[in-house]
Amino acid sequence: MLYFATGNKNKFQEAKRILAAEGVTIRHFSFSHTEIRSDRLEEIAVDAAAAAYARLKKPVFVEDSGLFIDALRGFPGTYSAWTEGKLGYRGILKLMKGIRNRKAYFGTTIALATSKGIRIFRGRCNGRMALRANGKQGFGYDPIFVPAGHRQTFAQSISLKNKLSHRYKSLLALVRHLKNMRIRL
Repeated sequence: MLYFATGNKNKFQEAKRILAAEGVTIRHFSFSHTEIRSDRLEEIAVDAAAAAYARLKKPVFVEDSGLFIDALRGFPGTYSAWTEGKLGYRGILKLMKGIRNRKAYFGTTIALATSKGIRIFRGRCNGRMALRANGKQGFGYDPIFVPAGHRQTFAQSISLKNKLSHRYKSLLALVRHLKNMRIRL
């Protein structure tokens, strides 16, 4: 059995749906961990995966994601969850007011911890920041992120998000690894 260690139920439900479509079943490991401060998703994910494995002693993965906005020099980046709690996506839109460079990307790093060590899987979705919030689906910054080559935000089309998102791409990389290693979970 594979566990997803997270305190974010939205992330768990999204991962569960994506992985189920690939034939992988996961269980939720409600996990609270004091996250290290770093500008690198990889460092945060690896630290959390090691802590989760130490507690659970079973195959477990964690993921760390961030929204990186070019005009804000990568902010909120690895501080995306904290920023969402303090400013929300409307606060990000206020910070972006009058800024023409709307380029941004979502990044995700998954760290899988097993008895053989820790493996990393990454996903990235390039796009831009919307001028205003649109849509009611998804969570987090979904109402203000438009993936490259599209006109709708993730919150306007959950099916679009499920096909293009950073989390989707990193989860598919995890699935490929599990299948290549013939790991039964």
